[in-house]
This record gives sequence, structure tokens and C-alpha cells, in this order.
Amino acid sequence: MPKTVADIMSRDPIVVQLETPLQEAIKILAERRISGLPVVNDAGKLVGIISETDLMWQQTGVTPPAYIMFLDSVIYLENPGDYERDLHKALGQTVGEVMSKNPITIDPDKTVTEAAKLMHDRNVHRLPVLDSESQVIGILTRGDIIRAMAASQDQ
Repeated sequence: MPKTVADIMSRDPIVVQLETPLQEAIKILAERRISGLPVVNDAGKLVGIISETDLMWQQTGVTPPAYIMFLDSVIYLENPGDYERDLHKALGQTVGEVMSKNPITIDPDKTVTEAAKLMHDRNVHRLPVLDSESQVIGILTRGDIIRAMAASQDQ
């Protein structure tokens, strides 16, 4: 019988709230040596994920979009909305301001193979595992899948 996500996921992961100060999230990531945290609202439902990638904006800053002037009009060569989003991430002070919204998730009864394919196809490093009420009950990382593969070879 194939292993399921529930068999190999990390249970009861650390989660943060929208209002959690960014410095607190950074400290948790560094101390626990993890690369991302699920973000939940006051009802405990998943609303986003904060990862090392999201936090890199704090250090790298943002470059304004390229534009040209034509007949007293500004014509942007890149989407100015992207600049506004990136600027918000670079200046954000709370997890909710910097997190990535609408994270890809998985159900605990899915197979490890299905999870691996989803992670590969969507190029994600972690999948929050949700119950039927959208509560975070676990997190599945690429490392969890590799460890499961290694354990199955030992048997």
C-alpha cells in the first residue's frame, strides 16, 4: 500500500499569524532551521506562507520599473503593479505584509507520489497539509519525501 502524506508529514507545524512581526518570524526560521512557515488567520485557517524567498526582499530592496516618456506621458516597460507588490514586501513589518498568498496545499490522504509530482510541477519546497476545515495539521517538505524514499530502500 503506498505511503500517504499523513504518514510522512511533520505534524503540528509552527504557524504564525498575519500580525506576527517579521523579526519574530525571521528568528523562528533561523532558530528552527526551517525555510518557511504557514500563516493563519484568527480562525486558524491558512491564508499564506512566509518563506526565505519572501524575506529576501528585505535585504535586496526594489528597483523601480523601467519607463520612457512620450508626449508628457509615462509609459512603463514593466508592470508597475509588480513594483508596488515588491516594494510592499521590501518595506513590510508584519508577516501578512510580506507572505505569499494562496499557497499550494495538499490533503493528508494523498499519496507521497502525488505530493512529489505536485511539488515538482509547481516548483514548491513545502506543502501545508490541511484538514477538511482548512486547518493546518502538518507540513510536507521535499526533505520529508527524500527521507521516505531512503526509508523504503532500507526495507
